[in-house]
Amino acid sequence: MPVVVEFDTIPEMLRGLRARYAGAGRPALGYRDRRSQEWTSLSWDELFEAVDSFAGFLHARGVRAGDRVAVLSENRPEWAIADLATQVLGAVNVPLYTTLPASQVAYVVKDSGAKGLIVSTGLQLRKADKAFDGGSGFVVSMAEPRRDRPADNTVQWEAALAEGRGRHAEHAGEISAAGAAVTPDDLSALVYTSGTTGVPRGVALTHGNLCSNAKAAHARMPLDEEDVHLSFLPLSHAFERTGGYTAMLAGGAQIVYAESVEAVSKNLPEVHPTIIIGVPRLFERVYATIRKQVDAGSAVNRSVFGWAVATGRAAETARRAGRRVGPLLFAQRALANRLVFSTLQEKLGGRARYAVSGGAALPREVGEFFAAAGVRLIEGYGLTETSPVVSINPLDRPVYGSVGHVIPGAEVAIADLNTGHHVAVQRGDDPPGDLTTGDGEVLVRGPNVMRGYWNDDAGTRAVIDADGWFHTGDVGRFEDGYLRITDRIKHMLVSLGGKNVYPGPIEERFAVDPLVEQVMVVGEAREYLTALVAPALDALAARVPGLPDDAAAAASHAPARQPYLALFAAYNRGAPAHEKVRDFRLVPEAFTVENELLTPTLKLKRRAIETRFGGLVEEMYRTDVAG
Repeated sequence: MPVVVEFDTIPEMLRGLRARYAGAGRPALGYRDRRSQEWTSLSWDELFEAVDSFAGFLHARGVRAGDRVAVLSENRPEWAIADLATQVLGAVNVPLYTTLPASQVAYVVKDSGAKGLIVSTGLQLRKADKAFDGGSGFVVSMAEPRRDRPADNTVQWEAALAEGRGRHAEHAGEISAAGAAVTPDDLSALVYTSGTTGVPRGVALTHGNLCSNAKAAHARMPLDEEDVHLSFLPLSHAFERTGGYTAMLAGGAQIVYAESVEAVSKNLPEVHPTIIIGVPRLFERVYATIRKQVDAGSAVNRSVFGWAVATGRAAETARRAGRRVGPLLFAQRALANRLVFSTLQEKLGGRARYAVSGGAALPREVGEFFAAAGVRLIEGYGLTETSPVVSINPLDRPVYGSVGHVIPGAEVAIADLNTGHHVAVQRGDDPPGDLTTGDGEVLVRGPNVMRGYWNDDAGTRAVIDADGWFHTGDVGRFEDGYLRITDRIKHMLVSLGGKNVYPGPIEERFAVDPLVEQVMVVGEAREYLTALVAPALDALAARVPGLPDDAAAAASHAPARQPYLALFAAYNRGAPAHEKVRDFRLVPEAFTVENELLTPTLKLKRRAIETRFGGLVEEMYRTDVAG
């Protein structure tokens, strides 16, 4: 569905929304009030007033076109207000993950040259101490400023709004002119990539990058003014920034902010969103929870569950083929929904029209289960450097295991991994057709491709060639017009025997099992593959009587290995010889952002994981393999 206003820059979008919704009394943003604990909303008029006030404050602090303003905050209305106020001045938003340590916050603030830092909580405020290190930058705190901080550079949020109201009234013309002067080629955001190795790099995204991508997403994702989105993926990530923020605003939908990532399962049935945007891990956990409940139930319950899934798949197959669902299958589908699938739908809030998964590969089994349950789960693909969306599965014809069709305006080429020559090119403005190719590197060209890396011309030239193609570093292919991503080139393992193995598809096979919390395949320059497994302790405890409660003790508990021996043996029976996982170890702690084994976007830090558990890895290659 097209956007509700025409725009090519964020200030232009905001002007259009103001003209459309001023005085209408419609909710724009929703949140749980921290004092009353009630869900409440901010109307469009209240949003516009707050943006004007904060723009006035930033203007008073000397923020002008091209200046950078950093935001270190969880998803909340103040994030949107701070971002929009920055944009209307022609300045640049620098979003930061709240999980970053103080040293990395200081690095990004200094590298970007930010004039100010906006923080959400007392914890984040403490990280601001090193950000300017005696410099002239200002800090705005949504929490009360600490008494031990100098009063001259820290302002409380409400005080900043109060100061800004008067400033905006005096300089409304100048501020309005600044927004009107913004062009699609001007910088809108510096999004620092979390990275699995090395220091973060600032990805320079223009208004044209972000706006074209939001509008292209609308062409693939039906969205209207009655939709409600529960926002919980970090707004510092390009996926949520475009799909869950800019695209939602442009469609006039309401954005409701989850209390936290941990509270999402509680907030979903409270907010009743119509659109859910998440990462595969969210949907995998929902699926694994349901599987665990079914496995723990009676034989009758397991039989009913299997029948319901088969019935749902039959109905979905008929629908996608354009066939009418007959009366018997229709009645069976309704019964399956009542007996089994209504639980899943209630967990998602009861009225989800569809869900979108991005940020990593979604296991095909998970997508097919959601479809059978009547919840359309579509997978997309993108990178921070592409603003981020490159392709999205069509809602009416998703192919699970693929990332869909190229978005309008963009082009995707598959390049031979040895020669670099383009094997084929698919343009999003053309009908997808039945293009099929072999594996190669995925290249992207279009208005969504970043300007470049901040202060890193050499790094930019290394990934964007002379013809404007961005080299993603991902391996993929087209199958009947659908793009399929295999893995990252840098993740490829080369065995001692010279065999190339991509670990991602193997890990996906295990990620959906209720016993597996996380898994990482090891095997670079080794004779065979092994795996490090973070066990799902609750599910494992149900299978292993006497399992210790402590994660480290559970990992070394000898009987705990037995269920996984069977799991890997079942996989190995159907795997090629060079992709068999010959041994495994249970790790004493899960991979998390806090222990620095996951990136803020929940990707495995492979090098860090292998280093942390190096003793277990070496042990697997010193002992006899496990079948």
